[in-house]
Amino acid sequence: MHIININRALKNIKLKIMVDFICVEDKGIVISTNNIALPSDLQEIEKYIKSLLANDSDQISFPRLPQSKSYLKIVGIPYVNKQSNLHISPEDIEKILKNNYIFNNIVLTSRPRIIKVSLKSDMAIIWIDIWDTQNGSKAKSIIN
Repeated sequence: MHIININRALKNIKLKIMVDFICVEDKGIVISTNNIALPSDLQEIEKYIKSLLANDSDQISFPRLPQSKSYLKIVGIPYVNKQSNLHISPEDIEKILKNNYIFNNIVLTSRPRIIKVSLKSDMAIIWIDIWDTQNGSKAKSIIN
């Protein structure tokens, strides 16, 4: 597998992305590109690699973008839900996130964590771990 051949194929189909680095390992093929790959770019690269590995193309499950986790910290949230008079739950937070357009493209990596500010306080801090990727990912959101 050569970078020159992949780049020639990408250029022929008029993609702006180019491959800078290829590393073949036991667990898969790692490809570094000059720009952030779009899902359509990944499909074209996958198609090209599968054509090279005609007999072993079953071993390529799906291309995916690099993923890292980030977090959101939300402060100033009441610890007790006024409607139920119970402390706020991760399910309550997920419901709020799901119904708020600001969080439309956020994919959670775990359930939200709720921490009471202090024993005597009626306020909470909410920690939300999210996938930090460009153009989404194949990871499934906990929020359905």
